Amino acid sequence: MTQQNSSSVDNRPKNYIGSALLFFAIFFTATIEATILFALFWASFELRYKIGRQWCRLMLWSMEVCVGLKYEVEGLESVNPEQAAIIFSNHQSAWETLALRYILPTQSAVMKRELLYLPLWGWSLLLLKSIVIDKRNARGALKSLVKDGTKYLNEGLWVLIFPEGTRAGAREVLPFSVGGAMLAHKSGFPVVPVAHNAGDFWTRYSFFKYPGTIKVKIGAPIETKGRKAADINAEAEAWIRKAMSEM
Repeated sequence: MTQQNSSSVDNRPKNYIGSALLFFAIFFTATIEATILFALFWASFELRYKIGRQWCRLMLWSMEVCVGLKYEVEGLESVNPEQAAIIFSNHQSAWETLALRYILPTQSAVMKRELLYLPLWGWSLLLLKSIVIDKRNARGALKSLVKDGTKYLNEGLWVLIFPEGTRAGAREVLPFSVGGAMLAHKSGFPVVPVAHNAGDFWTRYSFFKYPGTIKVKIGAPIETKGRKAADINAEAEAWIRKAMSEM
């Protein structure tokens, strides 16, 4: 596929119908899923997470049907479901927030506090053991991430972090913030780097989605015990940048 520059005009044909159908599918089914999760607030986390994961699976299927968007994964042999780890992934779209929940083991995801302002949708994320941080309070956000992240890792959950902190343009990798690396440094759990090119097909801030196959690369776990946060960050960022350049 031709490389897309985030600052250039996208001249690809617009799939109005497919993109509209996908938007409706996400909005409608997410509302149903959130309602079900609230109705099952008394149930086990395992059951609630299974429902959320199956919804992500349904959305991946909807993307293929509505806009012809598929994905392929390389490196799953590096994933040990029995060993909790911290996922460092680049961030380009909403696609990876759904897909990585389905592709990788049971996990807690870091979410910004503003998402709690979304009725049902945002609130339901609390029932999936999400880690809520306030980006306006950097010190408090770091404290919450380390405290809650370590707690969930010790429970056997993986923790999903987008260390760039915001969505980047297609083929871009922004500098990593220190939060995820500090969690790895403090907890001693390994970091699993993940790279993908979802931004080529699901452009940030764009309503339109484009057909194609998103590539996902999963790296070998990065050892963190006894290492400085800056060193952990540098190794993970270098791996993701290299993986992106090879896509």
